[in-house]
Amino acid sequence: MNEMKKFYQKPELLAPAGNMEKGKMALLYGADAIYLGGKMFGLRAFANNFDLPEIAEITEYAHSLGKKVYVTVNIFAHNEDINRLPDYLLGLEKAKVDALLISDLGVWQTARQVVPNMALHVSTQANTTNFAGVQAWEQLGAERVVLARELSLKEIAEISAKTQVELETFVHGAMCISYSGRCLLSSYLTGRDGNRGACTQACRWEYNMYKLGEQKRPGEYFDLEEDEHGTYVMNSKDLCLIEYLPELMDAGVCSLKIEGRMKSVHYVATVVSVYRKAIDACWADREHYSVPDAWIQELNKVSHRQYTTGFAVAKPDRNAQVYTSSKYEQTHDFVGIVTGYDGEAKRAYFEQRNNVKAGEQLELLMPDGQLVPFVLQEMQDEEGVAIDCAPHAQQKFSAHSDVELLPMSLLRRKVVK
Repeated sequence: MNEMKKFYQKPELLAPAGNMEKGKMALLYGADAIYLGGKMFGLRAFANNFDLPEIAEITEYAHSLGKKVYVTVNIFAHNEDINRLPDYLLGLEKAKVDALLISDLGVWQTARQVVPNMALHVSTQANTTNFAGVQAWEQLGAERVVLARELSLKEIAEISAKTQVELETFVHGAMCISYSGRCLLSSYLTGRDGNRGACTQACRWEYNMYKLGEQKRPGEYFDLEEDEHGTYVMNSKDLCLIEYLPELMDAGVCSLKIEGRMKSVHYVATVVSVYRKAIDACWADREHYSVPDAWIQELNKVSHRQYTTGFAVAKPDRNAQVYTSSKYEQTHDFVGIVTGYDGEAKRAYFEQRNNVKAGEQLELLMPDGQLVPFVLQEMQDEEGVAIDCAPHAQQKFSAHSDVELLPMSLLRRKVVK
């Protein structure tokens, strides 16, 4: 246990924001801070991302809630990037973002010169895997280091004991086959560079392979499982460390990070809601902390791969991969979002996100964490005309509700197989 660490405190819950709606959803459902990318210089080119006015808007919104916004500037920059960077950094400073996430030393040095008063965090793409590396970043003025995903709980605790800078770790989300995302596979096969934000996740494609061996080890082959559909030899399970929050807190980790700027609103809200409850419960009583089945059931409701503890407990073996499919699994479909409630008329207003019909047995997850059973009754379209279903994308409709439903609540339907 490391109770003398300078930054020993209740850890921040840090959530992804792929666009404005996801960012606001994450903050409403319990995140203490969000991280997002701009239209340039980030590593998620296929997320909607934010332009500078939008960054200013979400930052003002977060600050009104007493929460924070961090912006990724974590590409591995080329000369042309460095030339364009100063104006962008000044725009982020004007937007009053709380910190920048950086992995490239050239970008770091430019930020130090152009926006010297901004807090700088070291991105996980910097592959910081040891205490000496963290100490080096600390000497360069880092406020926080996001540790590589490839560390055990024991290693994290040792790094924490030998450093004073804030430490951030991933606790949930997709894992990459390459060290903290440093991959050339996508670039080699498709020309889309994962290290510049355009990864095609080629590691999760279906490959037809019969024997995989190494030249100097004749007769020794990697054990592949293949059926008529091929095999998936680099398809990692998703990280889930909800059971190990006490160990992370004891190590003095200050920020627990959820992966997923490319994930859905449903994913972000649900996972944030679960980890909000978990962090609060663990901080209140670490010695008696346990994970109820209800939390695991919630995490299974969103689109995900099977879960793994990654490198936290032991080095991953063949059981950390999914060999039969790259498909996601989930127990519930996201069918709508609450946009308002009229207490006098006892009507809830929705925006459709999946075909939904009157009379269906549904449930609502509200921003305060409540789960409410719900049946659509007396459905009406925007003009007040009675309807029996909402089949159109993002169709606006209303339904009777005796219970007050909070705006931004999520409407779900159990998947029937």
